Amino acid sequence: MGVYEELGLRPAINASGKMTALGGSVLDDAVVAAMGEAARSHVVMEDLLRVAGRVIAETTGAEDGCPTTGAASGIAIAVAAVIAGSNPAQVEMLPDAGGRPCEVLLLKGHSVNFGAPVRQMIALGGGRATEVGSVNKVSAAHLESSITERTAALLFVQSHHTVHKGQITLTEMIATGKRHGIPVIVDAAAEDDLRRWPATGADLVVFSGGKAIGGPTSGLICGTHELIESCRSQYTGIARPMKVGKETVLGLLQALRQYGNEQAGDGGLDRMTRLADRLGNLSGVTGTVEQDEAGRHIYRAVLTIDPAKAGRDAQALARELAAGDPPVFLRDHQAGTGRLSVDPRPITADEEEQLVRRFTSVLGAS
Repeated sequence: MGVYEELGLRPAINASGKMTALGGSVLDDAVVAAMGEAARSHVVMEDLLRVAGRVIAETTGAEDGCPTTGAASGIAIAVAAVIAGSNPAQVEMLPDAGGRPCEVLLLKGHSVNFGAPVRQMIALGGGRATEVGSVNKVSAAHLESSITERTAALLFVQSHHTVHKGQITLTEMIATGKRHGIPVIVDAAAEDDLRRWPATGADLVVFSGGKAIGGPTSGLICGTHELIESCRSQYTGIARPMKVGKETVLGLLQALRQYGNEQAGDGGLDRMTRLADRLGNLSGVTGTVEQDEAGRHIYRAVLTIDPAKAGRDAQALARELAAGDPPVFLRDHQAGTGRLSVDPRPITADEEEQLVRRFTSVLGAS
């Protein structure tokens, strides 16, 4: 009996992706070993954080880095860093900005909820989120005219959660920030190219460590040395309840050392094409393959459900699969439009066969 079963829990088949709700990544043996070794001795945490910063810098191409408990805390810490800097008195006042510039501008279509509102992460860091433009239309002029003497930072959210139609580009945002001397923060939580986003000229870039990187539940901020020093300073303030342990830091660093660019290979195209063909033979299911909506090199099997033939709509089918044994969790962001999808990254070949059997069993009973 495994540790989950001892607690009365059932291990899940994750066909959804590197999702926080399903525990992020399954860890490589070397990552687990690094975390275990770290647990067996003490270390000066300030020294560890600085060494970790050097490893993060080498991996991302940035000047420096700071490990965090996740991308969400990374946003809060990055916002706090641009507002309070490394001034101890200002750090300890947050989230009260004390009259300093604290407005953080973000495109209205980027004001998303990724399990919690991004606006709330900004507020935890002492910022006040100000949305720019409309959900499906933000021009450079919208951004330019929203900047005031109260503006502390510009935030760009690179995610499948955001609206992609009618938005200004990150390049335009960075150019605007540089003209006004305002730092740009990029939330690139789930992105799989760790050097691309720092190379844009953004001042701070936030990544999740537990998603594409394949580390434990963790995150990192990379950017200019001065701002990363300010990020580390927040661990004596608002980041204290977000502090990252030595085991997590060592697991993250091991994952970074062995990280391979996921753009290598076909991004799961062949696997998902075969799976879409198999599931597309079931009653009420049409199987196709589509690339990730945010442009990452990930191909997913997309299953369009015909309720009349399948005996239930996509949302009901997803709930039924999740409630079964073993529980199967599909990517259901578009279930309201009849579409479910399978992400190739977290699902093993054996789990893929279990998924097919569950689909066949459920739809065969319709």
